[in-house]
This record gives sequence, structure tokens and C-alpha cells, in this order.
Amino acid sequence: MQKLSLSQSLQQKLSPQQIQFIKLLQIPTAELDTRIEEELEINPALEEGMDEDYDQKQDDPFDELDDYKERDDDLDIDSYIRDEDYAGYKMQGDGNYSEEDRDIPLATSSSLIDSLMQQFGYLNLTEEQRIIGLQLIGSIEADGYIRRSIQAIVNDLAFSQNIFTDADEVEAVLHKIQSFDPPGIAARDLQECLLLQLRRKDQNDSCVSLAIRIIEEFFDEFSRKHYDKIQRRLNISDESLKKVVDVIIRLNPKPGSVEGESGNVQYLIADFILTNNNGKLELTLNSKNAPELRISRSFADMLDTYDKSKKQNKSLKETVSFVKQKLDAAKWFIDAIKQRQQTLLRTMNAIVQFQYDFFLTGDESRLRPMILKDIATLIDMDVSTVSRVANSKAIQTEFGIYPLKYFFSEGIATDTGEDVSSREVKNILKELIDAEPKLHPLSDDKLEKILNDRGYNIARRTVAKYREQLNIPVARLRKEL
Repeated sequence: MQKLSLSQSLQQKLSPQQIQFIKLLQIPTAELDTRIEEELEINPALEEGMDEDYDQKQDDPFDELDDYKERDDDLDIDSYIRDEDYAGYKMQGDGNYSEEDRDIPLATSSSLIDSLMQQFGYLNLTEEQRIIGLQLIGSIEADGYIRRSIQAIVNDLAFSQNIFTDADEVEAVLHKIQSFDPPGIAARDLQECLLLQLRRKDQNDSCVSLAIRIIEEFFDEFSRKHYDKIQRRLNISDESLKKVVDVIIRLNPKPGSVEGESGNVQYLIADFILTNNNGKLELTLNSKNAPELRISRSFADMLDTYDKSKKQNKSLKETVSFVKQKLDAAKWFIDAIKQRQQTLLRTMNAIVQFQYDFFLTGDESRLRPMILKDIATLIDMDVSTVSRVANSKAIQTEFGIYPLKYFFSEGIATDTGEDVSSREVKNILKELIDAEPKLHPLSDDKLEKILNDRGYNIARRTVAKYREQLNIPVARLRKEL
């Protein structure tokens, strides 16, 4: 005799329009164009262009999606979304990312030239400067260098573009391009490449300022590893020299590519642009996130004609049903795109406000401990929605491009009762290990005691976890003879 059992399950229901919104929300900017092109191909009722009659007033990004629930039978989310699409929902507990998650490269990427062209679009240039800039970007080789002389580029512009300029004007535009990411891009030689990277670092750091002086004044000696000559000329200690050399050798000599990779290495494309306007931070969306879409007027007129027709045979009813379906789908897609824009801005604005001191200064020690739930609470949205935004987006700042995951970290309590970011503790941990005596490296127990003495309430196992995440081996393997 077979046993009978009853079971109940609570399943979340989402309408097709809500599912469409979720799918669009998690798409990074680099992939949005492709998704829109796909929709344009399959839906003749959707067109590119601005619709002046379209009502754009929407206070809540979810209001119109809720209105559509009655139009279609709800779908079971389990039958629609694959397992991997639940990535954002795995963090509902506390909204925190693991360090391993933060180290995974984002898919929000493009080729080096695409990335440079996107950053170039943010510059406020004259038409002549724009043509000069395009010529310079076109002269960048796969490893990130410009090896053609400035005068050769001046000549190229005269012959091929009919632009008559001089070396000073070309160099002025070049300096703007050299401020782009990755640091060191568009350098004309290794010395300039290293200096461009060093000048992005904290100039108040004595190691950085000394490194700049060495590369500027003693580059030949440094290249030949004549460190003793540099040490005598600058009158610095062995320890100071070692720290400075460590700073320099960590720089990237080939900013256009990664070791072992081809010139097609991928770079982040920013979804947001943050500018500092005289001390006031202003956030905008990448323009690619705001495509101009409209409902086809001819398709809408077609429906009106069919509706008014006196013939009501089966074939006509099927045609009317098809036209209505496509018109609804076009409107739903346009609404979902606009709601995507609003949700992205609401989420990013909250992150900027939460981490305002960092975005103002670029000082990593100003980052506050922040989890997904903090932002979800601020904007009154679900943690999973914030997760979908943070998991695949990046922001362009004056200090570089950052994936949003970068700003989420757990907090460590201090003796003063304040919380500091785990990233700050990691930086201190790395500094301690860099400065340790190599004959007697610090054990995790000793590192724990030093951090505790400095006011950070951290356990030995947490020290070990952070050390491993920094890819630093245990003390016995760090010992040098």
C-alpha cells in the first residue's frame, strides 16, 4: 500500500513584466544595447526615437509594473528564473558580500579602445580637440603606449584630417587622455608610464613622493638596479629604499594588457559617472542607460483601424490579438527600461550618500562598513534588488572606475565603540607585514595582539582569514635569510 503525503509550499509569484524588469536591472551597461536590439528585432511595435506624447512621470519604479499584474496570469518564478539568476537572493540574511565575491571580475567590460572611447566622451572638448583626441587614441598600441612622436601625429592630422595644429595643442589633449583608466595609459615610454601611475597615488605618502623623485631623476640608475648610487645620492636608509622600490615594482609596465593576456584584455565600463563640482558631488547615469524608445505610431494606428472594422471574422480577431500583444509588450519594455534607470539612480545615490567622505576624497580609510541591507533600508527596497544593482555595475569617479561591490564590507568594532571597514584593517595588516623583520616575521597571534593594542577588536582567526584573502602566506613561509 502506497503512503500518501501532503505538502504545502509557498511560492513567490511574479508577473511577466516584473520578471522582465528584474532581468533588465541586472544587465550591465555594456550588454544593454544588445538586449534592446534583440527586442527591436522581435517586436515591430517598438521603435527607436523619442515619443513626446509618452507620460514620463513615475514616482515609484514599481508602480506601473504592479498595474500590469491583472493583464496576465502570474508566472511561477521557479519555472522562469534559472538557479544562477538567484545570485542576488543568496544575500538576504545580512546583505553582506564575501571577500571572494568581491574579487570576481565583473562581466561589465569592453575592449581597451572601447573603454578609452567611453571615457573620452566625458571630456568637454572643441571639435578640433575631439579629432586630435581620436587620432591619439587610435595611435595607442596593444600594450597601452603611444610610440609615434607628437610631431608625427601633428603631421598625420594635417595630411589625413586637414587639421593644422601644433605639438603643444596635441600634448594638451594627450595629457587629458593620460588621466584615463587604466593608470599609465597613453604613455610614450616606461618612465612616463610609471610617473603617470605614481601621480595617481597619495602625494602625502613619503614613499610615493620619493618614488616619483627616483623615477624623475634617477631612472637610468633604477633601470640598471644601481640602488647603491640612488641610496647615496638621496641619503636614505636601506629600509626606506626597500619600501620605495616595492612601491615602484608593483606598478604596471604594460597598462594596455595583463601579463599572459593578449591586447584584448577587458576593462570595466561605468554605469554611473560621479563628478565633483566645486565640492558638490553630482551623479549621472551613463547615457547608454537612457535609450530613446517609443511605440510605433503606425502600429498603433493599425490597431485602431482593425478595431473599427465591421468585419469580425476569426482571422481579423487573431490579427487584433497579435497587434495588441505587441503593443503591450512594447509599452512594458519601455516602462521597464525607465524603471531600471530610476532604480539604478536611487540605489547609487544612496551608496554615494552613505560613502560620501570617500567619494569626496578618494581616501580608502574613509569607507564606512556597509552591507546590502543598509542601502535597501535607505531606499525602501528589497535587499535582492540592491544586490542585482551592486553585483554587476560600476561607477566612474575622479579617482578611477570602481565596481559597486568594492564599497560593501563588514565592520570591525574598535575600543572607542565605532565601526571601521574591514578594508581599513586589511590595509593596516598589510602594512604591518610589509614592515616586519624578515628574519622574524610576525605570527598571526602577534599580529592579533598588535591590532588589539591599536584598538581594533579582532580575533586571530579573522587575522588569518584577512591574511589569506590578501594572498599573504603564513609567517614561516615569509621568513627570509
